[in-house]
Amino acid sequence: MRPVVRGGAPVLRDLRHRGRTPWRLRSLQVCTSTEFELVRWLERQAWRGDQPRAVFATHQTQSHGQHGRVWLAPRGGLWLSAAMPWPHPIQATGLFGLVVALALTEQLESQAVPVRIKWPNDLLVHNRKLAGILPTLVFRGSLVRQARVGVGLNLCNAVPSGAVALKQLLPRGRCRLRFWQGAVLTALNRSMELARDPAFVVREVERRLWSDRVRDPSSGNDWQIRGLGLDGCLLLGQGTRTCSWTRWGDSNGGSV
Repeated sequence: MRPVVRGGAPVLRDLRHRGRTPWRLRSLQVCTSTEFELVRWLERQAWRGDQPRAVFATHQTQSHGQHGRVWLAPRGGLWLSAAMPWPHPIQATGLFGLVVALALTEQLESQAVPVRIKWPNDLLVHNRKLAGILPTLVFRGSLVRQARVGVGLNLCNAVPSGAVALKQLLPRGRCRLRFWQGAVLTALNRSMELARDPAFVVREVERRLWSDRVRDPSSGNDWQIRGLGLDGCLLLGQGTRTCSWTRWGDSNGGSV
């Protein structure tokens, strides 16, 4: 069953105490990284395997995104790292990231934000970055023991060139931090349900892709986007040539 958002406003209290296993939440004013704080919390208090946890921070001083890139996290934005149980047979981190991207997109679309998904894990509005997702799967043998995800959402914070914040898209009353904290947790709950149907996720993400073409950063060649694989890879074509990327600019999987 899809999570119900009462009156269009998810409330943290409701997400903690109703429905599925309640979230354990921590909120910090300033930290180096919510990911670091989450890992330290999991080390201090052993993961039971069934109760999701999330750390929110008002400001991060040493946050990072994919491949160690700097992730700006000033005051006014929404910065979170979460750990969730993941009983589904999903084995690809790429697909996990797209599951979360789709669930968060649904929440934004419910507020009339025209979001597009930039593969593999960014959300754009009019080609400007609104949110980023940093997915990680923790395995025990061949089984997923835990799913972790970092989410950065530009809300009322200052943004660099090429980015956009919700305060530029929505009335002030619809940019409340507490509302969007609840919306993100609702999206994470939803992602655990979406993961049961990878074909549905792929189909819905394909409808929301930001572009129909990409440029290979190493060769400068343009490729047509032909869709997504069930493992979350990007399927590309160039005439009779085909290629699949599991990460941006990946040259593996090419064929003629």
